[in-house]
Amino acid sequence: MAAPQDETLEGLVELITFHSEETGFCVLKVKARGHREMVAVVGKVPRIAVGEWIKARGRWTIDRKHGRQFQAEHLEAVVPDSLAGIEKFLGSGLIKGIGPVYAKKLVESFGLGVLDVIENRSAELERVDGIGKLRRQQIKESWKAQKTIREIMTFLFAHGVSTGRAFRIYKAYGEEAIARVRLDPYCLARDIHGIGFKIADQIAERLGIEKDSVLRARAGLGYVLLELSNQGHCAYPREGLLEKTADLLGIPPGTMEEALRIEVENGNLTVGAGEDGEAWVYLAALDLAEREAAARLADIAKGPHPCPKIDLPAAVDWVQKQLGMELADGQKEAFFGAFRHKVAVITGGPGVGKTTLVRSLVKVLAAKKLRLMLCAPTGRAAKRMAELSGMEAKTIHRLLAYEPGTGRFRHDARNPLETDVLIVDETSMIDIQLAVHLFRAVPRHGLLVLVGDVDQLPSVGPGCVLRDIIESGRLPVFRLTEIFRQDEGSRIVRNAHRVNSGQMPELPGKDEGMGGGGDFFFVKADTPERGVELIRRLVAEAIPRRFGLEAREDVQILTPMQKGELGARHLNAAMQAALNPRGHGVERFGWTFREGDRVMQTENDYDKDVFNGDIGRIEKVDSAEQEVVVRFDDRKVAYDFQELDELTPAYAVTVHKSQGSEYPCVVLPLHTQHYVMLQRNLLYTGITRGKKLVVMVGTEKAVALAVRNAEARRRNTTLRRRLREAFGAR
Repeated sequence: MAAPQDETLEGLVELITFHSEETGFCVLKVKARGHREMVAVVGKVPRIAVGEWIKARGRWTIDRKHGRQFQAEHLEAVVPDSLAGIEKFLGSGLIKGIGPVYAKKLVESFGLGVLDVIENRSAELERVDGIGKLRRQQIKESWKAQKTIREIMTFLFAHGVSTGRAFRIYKAYGEEAIARVRLDPYCLARDIHGIGFKIADQIAERLGIEKDSVLRARAGLGYVLLELSNQGHCAYPREGLLEKTADLLGIPPGTMEEALRIEVENGNLTVGAGEDGEAWVYLAALDLAEREAAARLADIAKGPHPCPKIDLPAAVDWVQKQLGMELADGQKEAFFGAFRHKVAVITGGPGVGKTTLVRSLVKVLAAKKLRLMLCAPTGRAAKRMAELSGMEAKTIHRLLAYEPGTGRFRHDARNPLETDVLIVDETSMIDIQLAVHLFRAVPRHGLLVLVGDVDQLPSVGPGCVLRDIIESGRLPVFRLTEIFRQDEGSRIVRNAHRVNSGQMPELPGKDEGMGGGGDFFFVKADTPERGVELIRRLVAEAIPRRFGLEAREDVQILTPMQKGELGARHLNAAMQAALNPRGHGVERFGWTFREGDRVMQTENDYDKDVFNGDIGRIEKVDSAEQEVVVRFDDRKVAYDFQELDELTPAYAVTVHKSQGSEYPCVVLPLHTQHYVMLQRNLLYTGITRGKKLVVMVGTEKAVALAVRNAEARRRNTTLRRRLREAFGAR
């Protein structure tokens, strides 16, 4: 019941001064009933559009800065019931296919009944000049979607949850969304990007689900295992998992045991022997992926080699003449190995000739009329592979050809790739789930060559595929170590190898030839704040001026972590302000996305054919169509404003996210603020991403800490053991 001092106010929203989709907080200019002047209304509402009619309950206040305002304790928006209001509402851009021009035409044609026509008799819309079948369908579908999204927003808002992910919930569940969430709110944590267990748990509590319920315990187990998989683990010791989840949720051990039993019975989790012989718990999909990856590799390794008999020494002589260079002894050994084994692994650091070896193999295999395919995990890596090999290379996802209609890859065990040879680059960044899809598609008669640098950071996703394959001891591994003459003068290459062997890199200051021929520099920054300012000046001014590189195209900041002054999030805000401070944009999910911004895809989106780690540039922010158009290399991809949580600014990215990419210039902040992430393989990976120039910014102490810390945390995987078992059973 309203308090005695509360008043009510109704009116038409003329202007939205501010609205946060995360919190619902808004400041509105309203043409209110009974008021001659427009009034300011401040309150919270999940979604609002110009032209809507609001009903508010609250009281009048005087703000020192903004004057008289109506502070709404309760605020709700309803569809307007006047012709002017409906026209404003339809013209606000909320419904795709209707802008101000069509809003006017629609109101003139159908009057107050226009909304009923859109919802129930949409065929009549085609009577309006300029509206054909396609636009009519767009209007109808957008109206239906907006209506359901509004209901989801209202539901989430009522349960104290941010409404920013409502569009994703609608895409996942459609009109059944609220019913699904009421039945099992934890489905949100499992199915919706950006909604974690804590938000789902908050909704569950509001819906009356008991804190010690088995449903909550089951969801908690899945959540903890998913979090562990995000750290790279494929499994976790059984007792440790139960204890970790019980502590997190405050649930008795007996209930946790029961929850695990049900999850195993339902096929969501599995229990098996870990590397230490103890019982480990797996997400079922990761257990299956490890088992199948091992079995597929063992299967591919069997049988005769696809290449006809060949005089290998003569082939080496021929290819050396073709390339105009001599192969080193290690390269020759690896070359011979690729013709003697059906699965071969080639590893080594920068400048040791992995690419030359691949070119040699491609030339000889092509001369023998074998069908070849080349691939890499990322678009940038595939593009580089194609440029260096002289042959088409695809990303793994595009090679396997995802089919949105079926939700599967076109190429799998039943429909393998039509090739005799598959060469895979940057194998170190392939996680276990992508690996199993790839191995399924390799024909049984085919040759599989896996190329990568095992000393780099492991994949972002779960597993440690390349390292496990090497450590299994069941497949031939060729490690290249000799640095080639053309790279001997490169301090980038030299320092990468120094770091990898546990030595401090040479750290020339910025004044030791930064305008000359050097390619590696160290700029001292005692404090993180000083580091941010130096990075801003380096990227925006010094590097473009001295090296002729374009700040937004050629220079990539790589940082050890997301958080902190020198983390990716803060550096992105600082660099956007320096490099792209103005221009047409849209604010969503805590970022302003502007035309010209460099952005990165943060999850695999098979429907859009863009994948985690892909970097593009915003070409257009279209307010009328409510979408952002991003160019990724040679193609454009459209994102609905509500899908922008798939993107993040990419002036700065984490070293982990840079795997498989190479940039003309890398700026690498390294400070003791990054203490928890300072590891040798992270520093090594960051340095090896720079093609022409690497500039480290930070402290020598932080560099020394990273070099000394070679004990990167071991991931819980069992692919090594499973490979031994699969090959032993042959």
